[in-house]
Amino acid sequence: IALYYAVLGISWNLVAGYTGQFSLAHHAFAGLGAYASAGAVLVLGFPVWGGILAGTLGAALSGYLLGSLTLRMRGIYLAITTWAFAESFRILLSVNYQVTRGDMGLTVPLLLGTLDPLPNYYVFVGLTAGTLLLAAAVLGSKVGLRIRAVRDDEEAAAVRGIDAVRWKMFIFTLSAAVAGLAGAVYGHYIGLLAPSQVRFTEMAFIIIAVVLGGFRSFWGPLVGAVVAEGLAEALRLSGEVRLVLFGLFVIVLMRAYPAGLVGLLAALGRRLGPRPRS
Repeated sequence: IALYYAVLGISWNLVAGYTGQFSLAHHAFAGLGAYASAGAVLVLGFPVWGGILAGTLGAALSGYLLGSLTLRMRGIYLAITTWAFAESFRILLSVNYQVTRGDMGLTVPLLLGTLDPLPNYYVFVGLTAGTLLLAAAVLGSKVGLRIRAVRDDEEAAAVRGIDAVRWKMFIFTLSAAVAGLAGAVYGHYIGLLAPSQVRFTEMAFIIIAVVLGGFRSFWGPLVGAVVAEGLAEALRLSGEVRLVLFGLFVIVLMRAYPAGLVGLLAALGRRLGPRPRS
């Protein structure tokens, strides 16, 4: 579960951290990927992995369409619009009982045909590693330079010939596809889908994990998700309780060290490591 949130955090960090687009719909893309995969398997007869591919493509298409409507907005307007999309999707899942079974939950085939956590764990390890490699490839390419330029100064980037809307659309669509992939895999892992998985608390947890680990840092989302989910599991916290505790923890950490846990660990490493000889 921690690795599931890590994948969502890594992909959201590409949009919010490196491109500067503060979207609040990432959890909805994960839910859309899960329900689209379930529909492909249960209605169209796809195999599970075919359904996961369909869910990924469905989330990517939704991200492209939403991005085409919203990515010319900035700041709070983008955040509100993407939040409205996510809430509308959650309500649609709740009221459309004949298709989604609403809050009763929709049973879907298991990912590997078993609830044994060990083989599923290796699937999520592979998914997380693949997402990290994808993020590294994007950030290390010319695309990474362009989206950072757009984030830092969109007008100056446009003067230098960078098509800001094009690259924001690319990253937004890619991020939605990764979220949809993670949601589809996670849905088939737990075997039950419900609108509660698209509550805003899910988006809040993604943001907290990224900020806790280190916003705009490569390893931050992974570290933050593992620490946050690990603490929640160790203390048996759920829902609003863990969000309150983690919110307080993030506030204290940001006041003491704004770079997050990754930045804090790097600073400790420099301080405790060997000093160069004069």
